[in-house]
Amino acid sequence: MNILDGKSLAKKIKHNIKQEVKHLERKPKLVVVLVGDDQASLVYVKNKVQACADVGFSSQLDMFEKDVEEDVLLNHIKSLNEQEDVDGILVQLPLPSHISMQKVIDTIDPSKDVDGFHPQNMGKLFSGDLENAFIPCTPLGIKLLLDEYNIDLKGKNVCIVGAGFIVGKPLSMLVLNYDATVSVCHKYTKDIVEYTKTADILISATGVPFLIKDYMVKEGAVVIDVGISKVNGKIVGDVDFESVSQKASFITPVPGGVGPMTVATLLLNTLKAYKQRI
Repeated sequence: MNILDGKSLAKKIKHNIKQEVKHLERKPKLVVVLVGDDQASLVYVKNKVQACADVGFSSQLDMFEKDVEEDVLLNHIKSLNEQEDVDGILVQLPLPSHISMQKVIDTIDPSKDVDGFHPQNMGKLFSGDLENAFIPCTPLGIKLLLDEYNIDLKGKNVCIVGAGFIVGKPLSMLVLNYDATVSVCHKYTKDIVEYTKTADILISATGVPFLIKDYMVKEGAVVIDVGISKVNGKIVGDVDFESVSQKASFITPVPGGVGPMTVATLLLNTLKAYKQRI
């Protein structure tokens, strides 16, 4: 069993970005928008702002009360679209129930959509125009992690557990672009084990602690754990690491696997947005 060390790769990516930023005409700028006072979201956005500082980016955190009117938020995003010095806009999800996530995503200028969720960027991902798309951060982070360890997707059976908008769906499209054979499992899948057991690469993104047990995993499979949950005050993933690591050829830890890569790829997307704008 080998560890897919996302923390180490993210550090390397951030170092390379920092070196590149030193030679740019101005600092790339990311604006993070947070609605409400959800503590987990606050931790995530502070990590993103800190990551920007670490590599020499400029950043701005715009905070709104949880009862902010939808139109006020949409108008704020429109004003950020118009600001020449803003390269990337990220609205932290989830949003309060009275605000339409789709409307918010649709309002972000696709050329500043560093989360990669705008329909235009999703469309480019779907059509295979990866060079010009902003690929959602977690799927991109997973792909870069696989690349770092020379794990090829071509011809591999990839099973993704979790069909969410942020990870599962875009990830299925991304790995399909690299010639993998993809199955996506969700809460209505009748026999998940039937799919997971045949996977060369098994990726779980459900947020259900210890969902993936050793009997569900093929001997020698690559196992990627995207889930983050808290159990008895400890951060854990979707995968029962102790048992599954005995069967996997490669596995990501939680924490220290996919999480750091998601932040690193946000920085990569922001740098890409900057370059496309100058």
